Amino acid sequence: MNPAVVDSILTSRSRYLDELTRFIAIPSVSALPEHAADTRACAGWLADHMTAVGLQNVRVIDTPGHPVVYGDWLNAPGAPTVLFYGHYDVQPVDPLDQWVSPPFEATVRDNELFARGATDDKGQLFVHLKALEAHLSKTGTLPINARVILEGEEEIGSPNLDQFIRDHKAELACDVVVVSDSPMFEKGVPSICYGLRGLSYFQIDLRGSTTDLHSGSFGGAVANPAFVLAQMLAQMKDRGGHVKIPGFYDDVRELTEREREEFKRLPFNEKQYRKNLGAPRLHGETGYSTLERTWARPTFEVNGLLSGFTGEGSKTVIPATAMAKISMRLVPDQDPDKIAGLFEAYVKKVAPKSVDLKVTRMHGGKPWMTGLDNPYVQAAARAIELGFNRAPVYTREGGSIPIVATFQTELNAPTVLFGLGTPDENAHAPNEKLDLDHFYGGILASAYLYEEIAKTRG
Repeated sequence: MNPAVVDSILTSRSRYLDELTRFIAIPSVSALPEHAADTRACAGWLADHMTAVGLQNVRVIDTPGHPVVYGDWLNAPGAPTVLFYGHYDVQPVDPLDQWVSPPFEATVRDNELFARGATDDKGQLFVHLKALEAHLSKTGTLPINARVILEGEEEIGSPNLDQFIRDHKAELACDVVVVSDSPMFEKGVPSICYGLRGLSYFQIDLRGSTTDLHSGSFGGAVANPAFVLAQMLAQMKDRGGHVKIPGFYDDVRELTEREREEFKRLPFNEKQYRKNLGAPRLHGETGYSTLERTWARPTFEVNGLLSGFTGEGSKTVIPATAMAKISMRLVPDQDPDKIAGLFEAYVKKVAPKSVDLKVTRMHGGKPWMTGLDNPYVQAAARAIELGFNRAPVYTREGGSIPIVATFQTELNAPTVLFGLGTPDENAHAPNEKLDLDHFYGGILASAYLYEEIAKTRG
């Protein structure tokens, strides 16, 4: 790589941090209507910054929700085209009283930047803008063609992005998509994630009567929805953590022996992991390690329960209603629509006639996986080693990024997950943070990535 590009990155760290701080200061909380104007202002700030970086055709594009910001640089004939995706919206900050410093006033402590959006995803997407800037400002060109798409609705499930991609296929056409919205395996251990779990999310509502009832006067005469819900949920998994929904495992792609061996080589301390979580014991599907369970096995989880009287003191009632939020994490080759149908059928089967049942599909996303021998994955591995002076490990991720599967389906383009966070980054929680070594190393690795991807056409 041109030494001037490297030198620019190494000598611009304080400016990068100042700019990121200004970006973070905009409270672009997509879930809260009172921050709609802030979210749009953040899109405008990004568009101005992308223009200053040297990108062309930059514009803010309206959707039925929050806008998408687009820019490109397409002046390298014959070179691969890379689409960079990120999101500029952030999670709400509650509970505010648990933040050590104000969530939108980025604060550095022990070489970590604390702020909402520091790592999810403002800090990570900013890495690529700074790498693009370094190339363009010092050489006037890029070794690749670049497109950038930044959305403002990822934290609310990207309700408009799939349609946006379908409507803009021509201007989003690319050879590979690069996404930085995930953690490394641990601090100082650069990683490439090659698999994500999918998701199927539901709400179950039960009603046993028109109103709460006196448990003395009516106990024994009607079903208690809270108890019925507990009985139904108990029928979803056995004691070994195996999901009992018929057909649930039919399409699961099993781990290969190579993958299981690679997972065993990772620097993972199960005892420390348990201790960090504050869990008395780890628990999961019998026959699989903790990493295998969280990365490559499907799950059934209760995310929330609501029923009856939960205030201080006592109130002897039979609740009229009970509700549960349910998520199922899915793995290749499970289909969220098929799993949703199987779940609905099973819930209806185990629900007694003594309660009214309502099952609501909330949202879902497909699982995703790419091959380790993919030339773009290998290009990313070389770039990461150049940027961090350490070869990356290969991991899978228990979470979901549904848009990755959409890129594969709609654009027929593979995705490289170029994550720079840490497992303890507190994304979605108070005191979210970004390791600054990862931030600066990521800018350098991203700058190398363009040249390594260009070699795939060599």
